[in-house]
Amino acid sequence: MPYSARILVIDDDNLINEFLKEALIRLGHSVDTANSAEEGLRYTREHSYDLVFSDVKMPGASGLEVLKQVRERFPDTMVILLTAFGDVNMAVEAMKAGAFEFMLKPCSPEDIAMVTQRALEFGRMKTENAHHRRDQKQRAARESILGSAPKMRELFDMMEAAAPHNSTVLISGESGTGKELIARSIHFNSPRGEGPWVSINCAAFPEQLIESELFGHEKGAFTGAVKTTRGRFEVADGGTLLLDEIGEMPISLQAKLLRVLQNRVFERVGSSESIVTDVRIVATTNRDLEAEVAKGTFRADLFYRLNVIHIKVPPLRQRREDIPGLLDHFIGHFAEVTHKPIKGIEDSAVRMLTEYGWPGNVRELANSIERAVVLRKADNSKLRRGDFPLSMALGGTSRRKLSDNVMSLKEMEKIMIVRALEETGGNRRQTADLLGIAERTLRNKINDYKLKNPSESEEVLEEVVD
Repeated sequence: MPYSARILVIDDDNLINEFLKEALIRLGHSVDTANSAEEGLRYTREHSYDLVFSDVKMPGASGLEVLKQVRERFPDTMVILLTAFGDVNMAVEAMKAGAFEFMLKPCSPEDIAMVTQRALEFGRMKTENAHHRRDQKQRAARESILGSAPKMRELFDMMEAAAPHNSTVLISGESGTGKELIARSIHFNSPRGEGPWVSINCAAFPEQLIESELFGHEKGAFTGAVKTTRGRFEVADGGTLLLDEIGEMPISLQAKLLRVLQNRVFERVGSSESIVTDVRIVATTNRDLEAEVAKGTFRADLFYRLNVIHIKVPPLRQRREDIPGLLDHFIGHFAEVTHKPIKGIEDSAVRMLTEYGWPGNVRELANSIERAVVLRKADNSKLRRGDFPLSMALGGTSRRKLSDNVMSLKEMEKIMIVRALEETGGNRRQTADLLGIAERTLRNKINDYKLKNPSESEEVLEEVVD
């Protein structure tokens, strides 16, 4: 065999147990035996097994129950069922439930060796594929957060330190800064990365529904509850639960949330039965929760329970050195998905966008690039200033002192004409209609400003804004 595995044999017949144990030990494996399903399931809670052999018909619970519980709790463990009765329906049921093989007794040592090798090789391949998928998710999560500014390097260091542990993480920052991407990265780079990733937007549900969304409900608990439903805490068991925009959670529900965070125990709506959950909590907010605590709209005890590891995401305007790299990334991405042969962005446009304040942060930047790429003609040229809204060109001047450079009405008029000419491709009639002036007036102003065509207007705009 390629490696020594740990195997559990479950059969109420001691002779079968001893026969299988001896055959498997000769193959180089470590073997435990149990005489009932209950004893075998107890062993699985105490030890980790690569493979389980189980008889189907035993006093008490059956081999099908063993199969069900092992597959549910230990999906990487292979299960082989054994029976002395050739029941086609039972074999079909076993295979549907996830059994690797359904074997008829008696089995020869050669049969045992063959099926054991196949099961272990399949299990190892499955585990390797799961690790590969996890590695891909980890890389994707890391690569989706771009930046090399000092503030971002500090953020990456905190993410790396927080990921391996179960400590609650609070991520704060303005809308559009990438808080959920950071939360995902922490999850996929943690030991829980193969477990569930579940999120809930606390601002997306009315107060009367969010409790059910979090904790689930029993059938008949309220009008419209036609079946028992699991909540996010239950679904996220073994993984991570993201409480997005936690600052929006009604204060009436905050005490119940605090209890779950403290004890990891909750009840579904309409039930008194306690459910234990093993989840890691990551919360995000665009509010100042300390200020909310001071105003009485957020519980202080809940804030302190959430604020174990606090990651503050800087707005884009505080890391302008990252903007050129973000532009290249999003231009490449949207050029690929839209099949537009865009070859980058002109330096003057980079300067303009770097100066812009980006109130919507990275999300606004990505949306702006997508719009520019989608509306751009399918040629090999680069994105230009004219591919972006006029407000971005004007926004760049907001950082200057008025005494340094006051923009006159004439200069504003020139920019508006430039933009309109670019939007209409130089069509004067359409430009005049767009500006709401006569075509003759437009012609005079074009002559005054020496604007001959849209390509020359780009240079004029750069002179005005710079």
